[in-house]
Amino acid sequence: MADPTKNNSDLNSLPAGQLSSYLYLLRHNSNYRRFWISGVISQAGDWFNYIAIFVLLTRLTGSGEAVSWFLIAKFIPTTLLVPAAGVVADRFNRKGILIFCDIARVFVVLAYLLVQDANQVFLVFLLALVQESLWSFWHPARQAVLPDICAKEEIATANGLSGASWSAMLAFGAAAGGFVTAAFGWRTAIMIDAASFCLSASVMFTVVVPQITGRKKLPFSIARITGFNDLVEGICYVAKNRDVAALLIVKSGWAMSGGILVMLTVFGEQVFADGGSGGLSGVLYSMRGLGAAVGPIIAWKLFGDSLHAMRRAIGAAFFISAAAYLFFAQAPNIVVAGFFVFIGHIGGSIQWVFSTTLLHRLVDYRFRGRVFAAEMGLLTLILSISTWLTGVALDHGFDPGMIVVGLALLFVLPGSCWIFYLIRFAENKPPGQ
Repeated sequence: MADPTKNNSDLNSLPAGQLSSYLYLLRHNSNYRRFWISGVISQAGDWFNYIAIFVLLTRLTGSGEAVSWFLIAKFIPTTLLVPAAGVVADRFNRKGILIFCDIARVFVVLAYLLVQDANQVFLVFLLALVQESLWSFWHPARQAVLPDICAKEEIATANGLSGASWSAMLAFGAAAGGFVTAAFGWRTAIMIDAASFCLSASVMFTVVVPQITGRKKLPFSIARITGFNDLVEGICYVAKNRDVAALLIVKSGWAMSGGILVMLTVFGEQVFADGGSGGLSGVLYSMRGLGAAVGPIIAWKLFGDSLHAMRRAIGAAFFISAAAYLFFAQAPNIVVAGFFVFIGHIGGSIQWVFSTTLLHRLVDYRFRGRVFAAEMGLLTLILSISTWLTGVALDHGFDPGMIVVGLALLFVLPGSCWIFYLIRFAENKPPGQ
């Protein structure tokens, strides 16, 4: 659990999402500061990887479906490994998991350099599967660690900072990745990504993560060794906690329109590309990152930072994304398109940061790994389906603008379901709950 000496009552007087709150947290919680830096380094390198591979696939195949299959290869492992990843995060040393996954990804990322021509595209998909398999164990462990190194009053600010920095690294990494790939080649971007994992692991090594204590020693059994009992226990926990169950599927609602990520690449590399030179997807991904960075800040100012206010903001976020991408579909150029991507991901980041913060507040520390793994597994399953269908639609000749319109309208469904949940179950709760 978080060190009581880090309980800073002054942070309660600083609204979440303000720069002063972020700076206060980083100054007064050095353990979280190192944890945050480790994540920032890794995230920046990741976006070098994404843009480099997008450009590589486009040049080798010229196929929108190839990009879709790359994204699906990145999503599938999380869906399949949910039971194991959650159990591992709750049963073993979480810090050790984070360091191991970073070091292993160094070698996987460097293997992309083996790709030479279109006949080796399968290797890109295979490496994406392995890389994301490691991430599938890294993510729930990292999410489970955060409440252990932050006091309760720091969690909202820590999630806001994590979301803002992820967004900033997306904006910086995507833009820099596009520039580096265009100027120096995709192989340079890959090597930068590999170096980022080395540095991330080095910083994570200095973070102090309290170990879970008080576990009961259970007799030997096949179910216990395989983690089946832990999995069943986690399912029962979610089933008994309606609010946790509802929050667990918020991100999956957004993922129904996840084919939007394919369309950012298609619009950047094909629709708006000048003579097929490529690299403009970095611009759209940068605007995605900038929108995601300011989304929670705007929402905290408009709605407040209570649990009740964050629930309400999640509902509004779906409709913001829907409206923005309806306009994106009609954008005449990359500048206008980038603006509406910016607006659309204001909505996306609100539901992401707020649902994560609410889960950190509500989920017992013993179940965090399993809950966050289940959340990400469901998210990636739906995201894979949406991505695959988007790729199929592209390769069957559907107009890219019409595909985006359909994906934009899908945001309305989970948004309406969330509002129904609030009215039926959550609105009658006291504002602080």
